[in-house]
Amino acid sequence: MVAGLRSRFEVVREKVRLHGDETRHEQTDQWSNRDLIPLPPSRRTWGWFHFFGFWTLSSLNITNWQTPSSFLTQGLSVPQAMLIIIVGRFLIATFATLIAWCGLRWHIGFTIQNRFTWGLRASYIPLLQRILLNFIWNAIQCWNGGRLVAVCLTALWPSFAKMRNFLPESLPATGDQFVGFIVFWVLSTPLLWIPPEKFKIPFLFTSIYSALGMLAMMIWALTTAKGVGPLLNTGVALPEGSLWNASWLLMAGINQSVGGVAAGITNGSDFSRYARNWKAYVIGTITSGWVTGVLVCFVGLVTTSAAQKIYGEVYWNPPDLLMTMMDSGDGSSASRAGVFFLAFGFGLTSMFENICGNAVAGGIDLAGLWPHYINIRRGAIITFIAAWVVQPWQLVNRAVTFIQVLSSFSVFLSPMIGLMAVDFYLLRGQKVRLSHLYSTKDSSYWYWNGINWRAPVAWICGWIPTIGGLVVTVNQNANAPRALFQLYFMAFFIGFFTSAIIFFVLNKIFPVPGMGEYDEVDVYGTFTTKEAAKLGIIPADFQTDTYDSIEPSLVQETFEKKE
Repeated sequence: MVAGLRSRFEVVREKVRLHGDETRHEQTDQWSNRDLIPLPPSRRTWGWFHFFGFWTLSSLNITNWQTPSSFLTQGLSVPQAMLIIIVGRFLIATFATLIAWCGLRWHIGFTIQNRFTWGLRASYIPLLQRILLNFIWNAIQCWNGGRLVAVCLTALWPSFAKMRNFLPESLPATGDQFVGFIVFWVLSTPLLWIPPEKFKIPFLFTSIYSALGMLAMMIWALTTAKGVGPLLNTGVALPEGSLWNASWLLMAGINQSVGGVAAGITNGSDFSRYARNWKAYVIGTITSGWVTGVLVCFVGLVTTSAAQKIYGEVYWNPPDLLMTMMDSGDGSSASRAGVFFLAFGFGLTSMFENICGNAVAGGIDLAGLWPHYINIRRGAIITFIAAWVVQPWQLVNRAVTFIQVLSSFSVFLSPMIGLMAVDFYLLRGQKVRLSHLYSTKDSSYWYWNGINWRAPVAWICGWIPTIGGLVVTVNQNANAPRALFQLYFMAFFIGFFTSAIIFFVLNKIFPVPGMGEYDEVDVYGTFTTKEAAKLGIIPADFQTDTYDSIEPSLVQETFEKKE
């Protein structure tokens, strides 16, 4: 009987196990599967509009719409708030490109990129952090998206907002919110089956629809209010007794802007590796990540200001404004139809942003943990199912402190970004030995038992100076030493440069063997003939004819001359 059960288990295990096409170098083992190997040209389908759409998801959303509110409520003027947004979005695009370049050059993602910095085993440290964030933010995004679904359902059936609360009193949510969450989760699930190579149509539809919806909302508000309203003319109004002048608030605002998307910056190579060429990434990132991001903040500011003139209150949160626009469902059919159109646009962006930024990204990260059994799709499904385990209704409505810590997680992520940047550019000269990233045997990236001790040491040194500021800020301890807050106001930049410098020094004092080496032949069939020639690598098509007849060092010498 035991033998029979073992036999059945092995049959099931073999069916569940992933299998790649060995002729395409898609080996599946402890360190590799089809979604982790360097992407071949046939899978690199993203043009500039893919990246325009990718960044549009982080621009045409509720969070970006509300961004000016946090700065104005601190007492800054509208020009100062917009200055923070312009500088912040520029730095986001800059840091994102800096980290994504490894994916553009070597066509590997975040999961693999960290192996040459941390070591094959120690790379699980940044990987597990990303997985945790993906699980939690996916759940919270589903809950927030559910609020927009509730607005849509109220626009269709006004009685929905007044439905009886069927949930127990111990649950910090209402029945309509919970139904909205379920509907959002169910409607999002089919999108998990779309591979990243085919994101163009969803990007196209979402970008156009959401942009038109936001513009329509602004035009309606300006027309109805017959002007922009008083909010847009807000000047500097620091609260009496404020501990911080405008300069420190500007610094804190820029740090908050960049740090808020630090999680997305870290895994930039997960998506840049799908680019047809580097120009596609750069053009899409600048036009949408920077320009569109700034414009959406301005549109949100103008719309909110005009709405204040109409309703006498400031509604920064679009779902609240939309409910007010249709009088919580009791408004005219025309107003409800308009609100449905607008809420659907916001909801659509939230849905696909969550799929791309959390579920798919989580799928890639999980694939790095168990390559034998998890690919992008399976990992994305696991991340999505985890939303029920995380219970976002508890986090959003009760665990406010926990959410604040998550929002400030850049304290830990920015040192990680610093390690990635200094290692790839200054220490390795943008040269990576791909074949050593997928094997422990004679690998340059195995270090000591799979751990490059320099990385965790430099990483910890990067967040130690700012962790105190995070604690006192979350605890709202106004009596804490002023220096703790000042360090926290610069946390992203302190973490980035501190870890980068310490890692650089450690590598110079304790040099790593094989630094700056690379495969002289295209082991995985990763590069086009043009790419291989530029890198000084023998293309896969010519390996059997050429490699045996050429001196191995000649290729590397050619590469170094080009560099």
